[in-house]
Amino acid sequence: MPLELEGLRTVIYPTTNLAASRDWWVTALGQDPYFDEPFYVGFNIGGYELGLLPDADSAEGAQVYWGVADVATAIEVATAAGGSVHTPATNVGDGIVTAVVRTPDGGLLGLIRNPNFRIN
Repeated sequence: MPLELEGLRTVIYPTTNLAASRDWWVTALGQDPYFDEPFYVGFNIGGYELGLLPDADSAEGAQVYWGVADVATAIEVATAAGGSVHTPATNVGDGIVTAVVRTPDGGLLGLIRNPNFRIN
């Protein structure tokens, strides 16, 4: 069974200073975030998520998440193909489930099931 990716959904930027990062993005994008909490800031860019995450590992860079119908199934397919679980499937709220698989060459494959996703 192949890995069935539905398209790009989210990019998460790690930050060590959430307030400063948020302010920079507000200025750069010319819009306020739709979600602004001490643990995460999210912007809606044409229906896609641009997120700021203070506890992400900045050494891993920005994390891209691909939409999938079922995160658990996508993990099974990716690990059967030789990947390994980097971050297990986690319900991050509002019905959104994410996970990250490390590819055999060390890359990171973000997976997300977001029932609220709509392209604007």
